[in-house]
Amino acid sequence: MGGLFEELEPIAKVASFYFERSKVIQGNIANADTPFYKPRDLVFEKELEETLRLKRTDPRHIEPSGEGGGYRVVELNDVNGYDANKVNLDKELAKLAETALMTRALNEVLRKEIGKLKLSILGR
Repeated sequence: MGGLFEELEPIAKVASFYFERSKVIQGNIANADTPFYKPRDLVFEKELEETLRLKRTDPRHIEPSGEGGGYRVVELNDVNGYDANKVNLDKELAKLAETALMTRALNEVLRKEIGKLKLSILGR
C-alpha cells in the first residue's frame, strides 16, 4: 500500500494479527478437554515494534520488511492441567476477551481513518 492508504497499513497488520490470534485461542478453548493438547499463542510484539518504528519518510529509504503477516505461532508449555492437557480455560477466555477488545478498538481507529480519507476525497 502507499499514498492515501499508507496510514492504514500498520492498522491492517495489527488487525490481521488479532484476527489470527483469536483463531488460535478459539482452537485452544475447543481442545480444552483433549488429552496431551498443548495450547498455542501468536508472537507479534517485535514485528509490531519494527513496523511502527521503521516508517519510510523518504523514497531513498529502504522499504521496511514485514512479509507474511509478521507473527508466528508458539506452543505454551508453562501451564499444567488435568489429563496432561495444558489448556488453562480461564487464561484462554481472558486472552480471547483482550483480543476482542483490541479488535474493537482497531475497528474504531480504522473507521476514523477512513472517515478522514472520505473528507479529503470530497474536499471538505
